Amino acid sequence: MTIVDRYTRCFLGIEPVLQRTQAVAQKLVDEAPAGQYYSDKFPLYDSLVYRRGYHLSLSDKSETYSVEGGNAELRHYLTRLVRKSRCFSRSLAWLNRHVKAFAHAWNQRQLHNRARPFDKKHLIEFVCLQN
Repeated sequence: MTIVDRYTRCFLGIEPVLQRTQAVAQKLVDEAPAGQYYSDKFPLYDSLVYRRGYHLSLSDKSETYSVEGGNAELRHYLTRLVRKSRCFSRSLAWLNRHVKAFAHAWNQRQLHNRARPFDKKHLIEFVCLQN
């Protein structure tokens, strides 16, 4: 289960689970410093208590693109999360360690990129001067 900040694309909460349960979901929501929560129509999300913000459950994926993108990044970079592959985790504890390490590195990268945006105009001028 993941909670992703839409602005920075950082993981606010991440927990590998075999099944989505009320206890794990509530723990993630309690630890995430978010003001707005968007989810699909999975019934579990409507039963959670959102103390720090409000929750909007939508029938489409129009507001859940950030978390879907984050999940795609996890599957892309962590081979053990690719569906039906030869590489898989035998232990949920080790999977949890790998996912937490990835989320930490990913968040550092996202915050670095946001603090130092790539200046495309400068690169174009540099390429033009080289030619």
